Amino acid sequence: MPEQANNPLHGKTLEAILTELVAKYGFPELGYRIRINCFLEDPSISSSLKFLRKTPWARKKVEDLYVSGK
Repeated sequence: MPEQANNPLHGKTLEAILTELVAKYGFPELGYRIRINCFLEDPSISSSLKFLRKTPWARKKVEDLYVSGK
């Protein structure tokens, strides 16, 4: 799959991406950078994953932040 060669998200799960972002920024900073309540109100990896899997626009913002930080 040559189209995946330059894709920085290839092989990364949403959980792995979110875990790396939380380790790098923490939930308060993530909530500041991406205004999503799951990062601001009683945040956890599992609750954030549930929300992000159901909400494509929010997932895109998280993935974009991950890519821009690489």
